[in-house]
Amino acid sequence: MSGDARVTEGPLGAVAGPSTPVSSVLYLHGFNSAAASPKARLIEQTCRHLEAESGEPLACLAPDLSHQPATALARAEACLDTLAERNGGLHNTLLIGSSMGGFLATCLAERHGLRAALINPAVAPARLVADYLGATLTNPYTEETFTIGDAHRDELEAMMWSSIVDPERYLVLLGSADETLDCRDALGAYAGARTLIEPGGDHGFSRLAAYLPAIFAHGGWTLPSDVVPRVLVD
Repeated sequence: MSGDARVTEGPLGAVAGPSTPVSSVLYLHGFNSAAASPKARLIEQTCRHLEAESGEPLACLAPDLSHQPATALARAEACLDTLAERNGGLHNTLLIGSSMGGFLATCLAERHGLRAALINPAVAPARLVADYLGATLTNPYTEETFTIGDAHRDELEAMMWSSIVDPERYLVLLGSADETLDCRDALGAYAGARTLIEPGGDHGFSRLAAYLPAIFAHGGWTLPSDVVPRVLVD
C-alpha cells in the first residue's frame, strides 16, 4: 500500500519500542462506544497481566467518554492528569485510541508530547460527522440515545490539529478494508509514523489481540506473543 519502510503489513509483535517504559496507559474508545467495549477490556486485561508479571506498576484508565467531543476531550484530559498525579506530577502515559478515540489521543499527544498508539484513527472527524447531522443514535453499551447536531461538528472543527509535530511518537494500526474510514487519510496525516496495516482488516480491527505486543512495545513494555490475552474483539 505504501513504499514507506515504516509502513508494514501484519502485527510484527517483535517491533522494538522506546527503552523507557511508561508508567500508565489511557485508552480512549471510539464514538458511540464505551468503557465496556471489548477493546477497552482487552487493554485493561493486558495492563493487569504486565503489572502482575513484572511486579512494576502500570496504571490503566479506560473512561466512558461523552458523545460530545469537547466534553469527551475534557474527560480524557482529566484522566491524564489523574495518571500524572500518581506519577509525581509527570506525564508518562501511553495513549491508546480507537477511531474517534484516536483523534482525541492525537489531540492529547500533541498537547503534552506523549506517545500514542492509534487504531483506525479518525483524521477529519468533523467531515465525517457532517454526513450524519440529524441522525439519532443509541449507544449499544450505555443505551443512551442522542442526536448528532451542529455542536458535534463545530466542536470537532475547533479541536482539529494542524499537523503532527513528531511522527515517531506514534504507532498507527490500520485495517486495509475499513468500511467507515479511508485508511489512506491516516497514512497521509501520520506520514513518518510507524504504521502496521492489517490486510483485509475492518474498522472494528477484530485482530487487535495479535497487535498487542507491538502496541505495548511502543510504551516500552514487552508482551510475549504467546501470552496475548485470548479475547475476541468485535
